[in-house]
Amino acid sequence: MLRYDLHCHSTRSDGLLSPADVVRRAAGRGVDVIALTDHDELAGLAEAREAARDAGIGFVEGSELSVTWRDTTIHVLGLRIDGQNAALNDGLQAVRTGRDARARRIGESLAEARIADAYEGARAYVTSERLISRTHFARHLIDQGHARDMKDAFSRFLTAGKPGYVRHAWPTLAQAVGWIRGAGGQAVIAHPGRYRITDADLRALVHEFRDLGGEGLEVVSPSHTSAQYDAFAALVRAYGLKASCGTDFHGPGESRFDFGELPALPAGVDPIWSAWQR
Repeated sequence: MLRYDLHCHSTRSDGLLSPADVVRRAAGRGVDVIALTDHDELAGLAEAREAARDAGIGFVEGSELSVTWRDTTIHVLGLRIDGQNAALNDGLQAVRTGRDARARRIGESLAEARIADAYEGARAYVTSERLISRTHFARHLIDQGHARDMKDAFSRFLTAGKPGYVRHAWPTLAQAVGWIRGAGGQAVIAHPGRYRITDADLRALVHEFRDLGGEGLEVVSPSHTSAQYDAFAALVRAYGLKASCGTDFHGPGESRFDFGELPALPAGVDPIWSAWQR
């Protein structure tokens, strides 16, 4: 069976490796098909595609879109998109502009918590002038001794109710799914286990997502427990969606799974890639 990894990041958003190095690392660790899904960004796709061709592995053009749903930030993966699609590119450009404004407010919020110059510190970790994210703030907080690791940085400073959290209005779920579908892609809800919403709200999200034309749910992710793999597999079956998987790789040592370490999808689900070869 082919080994798929359909969620990872490069220096074009908040990853530590270049698009080509991401692909080479994945290929060297046994991945057969990889999707580069930088946050709200498409700039690394051409480089990654060429590296995948040289490495002899399959490549899927992707992106991870930020969405506001019922005052909660949700991430939606776009897989097999046309990276040249004008509407998608225009939408993502608007999102990136909003990211910088949010980052400045995060810096101000952390300053109120007596963590000075956090915006400037985060920018030192930025690898693409087009995008700054909470991950860059997390790396700064770790480097300055305010947090032990990425999980600690997010849980103590960068999630709702914490000193560095800033509410932001991202595009709607309908807009994001529409951009993905308009670019010929498949929309997948990323790491559903990360969202602080009730089970009832998750079912409502999945129901709305499916009705908008969304096609998949990320069942296997470093953010999920083994029990959640089975729970999300049941959700996929109940709503007639397809199952996806990905390491959400940002860099060596920053994730629970490296490339090639993902568990298999649970039995009885239809993989998102099931029709790709037909």
